[in-house]
Amino acid sequence: MALMPKRVKFRKSHRGRRLGSSYKGSELNFGEFGLKALENAWVKGREIEAARVALMRNTKRGGKVWIRIFPDHPVTKKPAETRMGKGKGAPDHWIAVVKKGRILFEMEGIPLDLARDSLRLAANKLSIRTKFITRAHG
Repeated sequence: MALMPKRVKFRKSHRGRRLGSSYKGSELNFGEFGLKALENAWVKGREIEAARVALMRNTKRGGKVWIRIFPDHPVTKKPAETRMGKGKGAPDHWIAVVKKGRILFEMEGIPLDLARDSLRLAANKLSIRTKFITRAHG
């Protein structure tokens, strides 16, 4: 089951721009370890779910995981072999707009090596370059 909002104010939206860095959500707020985005991108709901499943499987459901992004932006698509015109296509899938510096996932309650390994597996499911980070002690 893909992630998507229960309801939205508007069914279709403009594409927007993917410029700049993320200030909001750019620091670890919940867990000890995190996965940080190194580039601007659209991350699909299916990718987020696949990464979550990979994390859960590898940690054997130990520790706690926070998902800091949610796909709340619709992407529309017109049917194949359709002529130009006749309006904007129907919503096809949902994406999270991610800017560089944004924390995607956070974890705690597991050893460092297991966290690093799990977040590496999760990062392989995403179409974006990422970096493993830890909370600095003292």
